[in-house]
Amino acid sequence: MKLILANPRGFCAGVNMAIESLDRALELFGTPLYVYHEIVHNRPVVERFRKRGVVFVDRIEDIPEGSNVLYSAHGVAPAIREAATSRRLHAIDATCPLVTKVHLEAVRFAQEGYTIILIGHEGHDEVLGTMGEAPTNILLVQDVSDVERLDLAENARLAYLTQTTLSVDDAEIIIHALRLRFPQIIGPSRDDICYATQNRQEAVKQLVPEADVVLVLGSRNSSNSMRLGEIAQSCGKPAYLIDRADEIDDGWFKESDTVLITAGASAPEEVVRECVEYLERRYGATVTSRTVREEHVNFPLPRELRVVALT
Repeated sequence: MKLILANPRGFCAGVNMAIESLDRALELFGTPLYVYHEIVHNRPVVERFRKRGVVFVDRIEDIPEGSNVLYSAHGVAPAIREAATSRRLHAIDATCPLVTKVHLEAVRFAQEGYTIILIGHEGHDEVLGTMGEAPTNILLVQDVSDVERLDLAENARLAYLTQTTLSVDDAEIIIHALRLRFPQIIGPSRDDICYATQNRQEAVKQLVPEADVVLVLGSRNSSNSMRLGEIAQSCGKPAYLIDRADEIDDGWFKESDTVLITAGASAPEEVVRECVEYLERRYGATVTSRTVREEHVNFPLPRELRVVALT
C-alpha cells in the first residue's frame, strides 16, 4: 500500500486561533467556561475540551448570568451578543476573521438597500450568524433550484454572499445561475470562500487521480470536510469521512491500493497520524507527502484575551 498525504490539510488559521483562544481562556479563567455552539465542527476536539470542563451550549439562556462565554469560530448573530450582554456574560469573540468579513459585507449591503442572496447550508452555525446580521434583507439559497424559485423583481437591487466553507465548484454554479437570472447582481469585492477551504479542495482535485481510495479526516457536521469527500467521489473514487483511525474498515482497501489522506480544516493532525500509523502497521504502507500549496496565514487571539494577558 502507498499513502499520499495531501498538503495543505487539517487546521486552518481560523481554527488554530479558536482553539488557542479556548486553551488560553481556560488558563486565565478556569472552569466553568461556556462556549456558544461547538468551538469548531470536530468531534475529537469538542470531546477533548469537554473532558477539561468546557460546557458547550446552543442557547445563551442556558449560561448562568455573569459567566464567561466564548463564541465559536463560526460567528454569532447580533441578537446573541445582545442576549449575552443582558445576562452580564463576559464574552470572548473567537469568530474567524474571514467569517467576520462576510458579516460586515452583509451589514454594508443591507445598509445600501440591497436584498442579499446568501449561498449556504440551512441551519449551519455560520449561516445562522450571517443571516442574523440583516434578517429582513437576506434570502438563503442552497442550490440552483432555489435560485429558480426566487420571487424577486427582475430589476431588484441584489447582492450575493457565500458561506466560507462551500465547495468552490458548487458555489460557482449557483453564482452563475444567479447572474443569468439577475444580470445586475453584485458580489463581494473578494471571494468569500476561505483560502483554506479552497486550498484543501484544490489539493484533493490534483492528487485524487493517483489514488484508489480517499480517506477524509473530519466530522459529519463539518461542511468543508464533507465537501472534500464529495469532490473525491465526483472524480469517481471511493471516499470515506471518519473522525478517528478506529473507524477505518479494512473492507475499503486492497493491499496494493494507493490511499490519499486529507483532513478538513477543523480536524487535528493527531488523528491523521493515527490513521497513517494504523495503515503502516496493517498493510506495511509507505508514505509520501505531497504539497500543492503553501499556507502562511495566522490570526491573532481575540482582543479580550490580549487585554487580559497584558493586565
